[in-house]
Amino acid sequence: MAPNVNFSWTQFFPPTPHFTEDDVPKSLRGKVYVVTGANCGMGREVARVLFNKGAKVYITCRTSEKSQQAIADIKRDAGKAGSNNRKPRDEPGELASLDMDLADLPTVQSAAKEFLSHESQLHGLFNNAGVMVGAQSGKTAQGHEEALGVNCIGPFLFTQLLTSALAAAARTQPEGTVRVVWVSGFGLEQFAPEGRGVDLENLDYHVPRPPIDRYGISKAGVWLLAVEYARRHRQTDGIVSIAINPGNIRTELARHQGIALKLIAGAIVYPVIRGVYTQLFAAFAPEINTEFDYTREWGLAWSAHMHAVIPFGRVAPIRPDLVKATMTVEEGGNGNAEQFWAWNEGAVQKYLV
Repeated sequence: MAPNVNFSWTQFFPPTPHFTEDDVPKSLRGKVYVVTGANCGMGREVARVLFNKGAKVYITCRTSEKSQQAIADIKRDAGKAGSNNRKPRDEPGELASLDMDLADLPTVQSAAKEFLSHESQLHGLFNNAGVMVGAQSGKTAQGHEEALGVNCIGPFLFTQLLTSALAAAARTQPEGTVRVVWVSGFGLEQFAPEGRGVDLENLDYHVPRPPIDRYGISKAGVWLLAVEYARRHRQTDGIVSIAINPGNIRTELARHQGIALKLIAGAIVYPVIRGVYTQLFAAFAPEINTEFDYTREWGLAWSAHMHAVIPFGRVAPIRPDLVKATMTVEEGGNGNAEQFWAWNEGAVQKYLV
């Protein structure tokens, strides 16, 4: 099922953002956040905003060298004016680094353990890091297809390992303010099979798919994980889980693509800060709360609540057929999200300790 034309248009040509860094709480002092893939692009800018607001921010990069360079860059830009040309009033927060390669699960496990050795609470997790696969079908260290491994399996493991800290923070904070932001994308609308999200029968790609398809499928997978995480942790732990499409942002994602795709990707792109505003909206806007999450409570009224966050910080209905993937068979769905969760769980089981 193809995405609605009007819905597609508004994602590619979004209005001016109404939620910016100036709408984030004036002080985040005492709060702890993790931003993955913070050595460049949106991740670095998200970390900068949080740091400017006084938060303690853990950034993850693949190497210590990248982490230290990112920290230096963020500190250098700490006084950068906000969207209304106002510099932060408070002293900046703290920056710490975690070495983590989402394509190698032991490093994900080690990064989570390192974080938990220092912190008991986590007030927000930005699953920002990702990869757009090239023409060569790469594999992760554990042998998974690269896009699924980096965009789904790695973040799934990292989030699972940090859930105890997120739940601990949620017990001390106002309802709905502890959140996990998952960076999905327009690929969810474009590549998700009708009613399912991902094709569970071809996760090993024994039926080959082009690079752009594999990327889009992985982004649909991210959405499924965000949905299922909400189902499992909203009511019991008070954690808000939300998937976003940050928009067509000028990042390094397309660096491994052919010239044709690079030209297409560069034709309609927006500054990095616009995608950052989408992430900040998901993480801090009051419109996003525990009632917003994707849960089984949709029941027969699911059509009024089937939403996602789209560029540049708006709540919009998602493709209606996809609700079937979020519901169990007992609820009248097909359990696709639940099964995709189980597939990821199987892939990381030995590292969930």
